[in-house]
Amino acid sequence: MPAKALKIFSDLSADDGTLKLLKSGVAPHELLFPAKPAASVLSSSEPDPALVEADIAFGQPNAAAVLQASRLRWLQISSAGYTRYDTAEFRNAAAKRKLVVTNSSTVYAESCAEHALAFMLAQARRLPDALRAGAAGDSLAWLQLRDSSVLLREQNVLILGFGSIARNLIALLQPFRMHVVALRRKAVGDEAVPIVTAAGLPQALAKADHVINLLPANPSSVQFMSTSQFAAMKRGSVFYNIGRGATVDQDALLAALNSGHLAAAWLDVTEPEPLPPEHPLFSTRNCYITPHVAGGQRNELEMLVRHFLDNFTRFMSKAPLQDRII
Repeated sequence: MPAKALKIFSDLSADDGTLKLLKSGVAPHELLFPAKPAASVLSSSEPDPALVEADIAFGQPNAAAVLQASRLRWLQISSAGYTRYDTAEFRNAAAKRKLVVTNSSTVYAESCAEHALAFMLAQARRLPDALRAGAAGDSLAWLQLRDSSVLLREQNVLILGFGSIARNLIALLQPFRMHVVALRRKAVGDEAVPIVTAAGLPQALAKADHVINLLPANPSSVQFMSTSQFAAMKRGSVFYNIGRGATVDQDALLAALNSGHLAAAWLDVTEPEPLPPEHPLFSTRNCYITPHVAGGQRNELEMLVRHFLDNFTRFMSKAPLQDRII
């Protein structure tokens, strides 16, 4: 038993069974809960005085309140995205006081990769049109559906952003023998595919049949996919966004779809979320939108808690933490 019990703040909104798992996993240390939990694993909670007492935080605590919590030594975010914490002010303050920050990428990488693959297969096999068609065999519509369906085999894929989702997606794409490259600031040698840097991006966009955006939202990636980037893409190629809506200029995407330059777009994230019902992307031909569910999976909250508890064990033994971002 440690000489001093730690105080662990969690604003995770979870069922009794999941909270019981969390409590037993950190015992004999003390759990602190806010008066109002975060609405979801993506939503920031309101500032709460309990955070000031905490040594560790788990969930989506208010970023400004984290900076005021001087006792805090480690924050684990209950999502893969961490936009609200990815600011110069937050990073500088965390570095100054040696606050360790981790996210939950490991929990969401596989489901997001499978969602991206589902998008790609639905596009290749013309599933939206086929499901609507009700076409009789040997009719013109039936023949057109069959003739326009394609194989993914040996097509070219460009992945924007290289992290845990990209690694999982690359593994899923291997059986299709696709030619995959990924955009990364700098190759470090642990990649399973060729790496493209900013200098080579125009050529990579021009070659790709599929461009899959996994970029996080930060000041350097806002509207990264712009009019010029969409224009650089191969005519008839397909764009997918599993990253963040803010990384795409949606007006530029809309124009690229309406002009016929892009064959289709598949989006799990938009800006804002949700899009207003009257937004033109909803009525644009060949634009398909799911409501930020790519990371969703059965027992999601339990998996988040188990990931936190694994890192908690590492933290207590002074071992390197998984998914460290700061």
